Amino acid sequence: MAIPVPSTAAGRDGLAALLARPERAVIALDFDGTLAEIVPDPEQARAHPAAVPALAALAPLVGTVLVLTGRPAEVAVGYGGFADVPGLEHLVVLGHYGAERWDAATGHLRAPEPHPGVAAAQAELAEVFTRAGAADGTWVEDKGRAIAVHTRRAADPQGAFEALRGPLGALADRHGLIVEPGRLVLELRPPGMDKGVALEEFVREVDAEAVLYAGDDLGDIAAFEAVERRRSKGLPGLLVGSGSAEVTALAERADLVVDGPRGVVDLLSSLAHELR
Repeated sequence: MAIPVPSTAAGRDGLAALLARPERAVIALDFDGTLAEIVPDPEQARAHPAAVPALAALAPLVGTVLVLTGRPAEVAVGYGGFADVPGLEHLVVLGHYGAERWDAATGHLRAPEPHPGVAAAQAELAEVFTRAGAADGTWVEDKGRAIAVHTRRAADPQGAFEALRGPLGALADRHGLIVEPGRLVLELRPPGMDKGVALEEFVREVDAEAVLYAGDDLGDIAAFEAVERRRSKGLPGLLVGSGSAEVTALAERADLVVDGPRGVVDLLSSLAHELR
């Protein structure tokens, strides 16, 4: 199984560095849209059936496999099926954009107290929806440390999304939060919860020499930027876009675009095959 060739020189250098010293590499992956298909009900999301076998084959051959997600870490572990899998001892899950951490080697979950603004904003949501005339089908996912407002089930998902951007932005401002737009979802969360910051801190912690990051949504741009900053200092990295017609901004910055979670799994499998 051949590894697809990145379209950029920087991407090809990143791949070459990963293959040359895999024990010093971090393979970092978003969850929804990257390891799992986007589904109308996020509670029904599960990792692609071939994802765990591919990760278990690759993880022993590289420094660390990192799942970096906006979901609670424990939820990502459960939906991914990552616990107690032989071969995944090097897996780390950073949830809530790095605020939570789960290590497969120990099964330990680190989860600090949530920002008080999240609960305060949650209490006002019904009134905000009423004033904004939120469309039928709009619904709220309580993430504990964040609130996600989904419009995918509305008759006009994009129209419902745009109608709520301003009101939710004002709500977030009142409670010291920010709004992160995604694929027909608006997430209210504390500032500083950022995939770029989380990725940079983790890469420094393990002293990685090469980084691969794969994502599919606007929230992954911060992680892309973190890899780009490393590359500006001469440190190799590979940016992979999990292809989506809903989000083109990520694909435009990626060194390699694959066909959604199936393509990500194929890439992981091809890396494992090459490194064996």
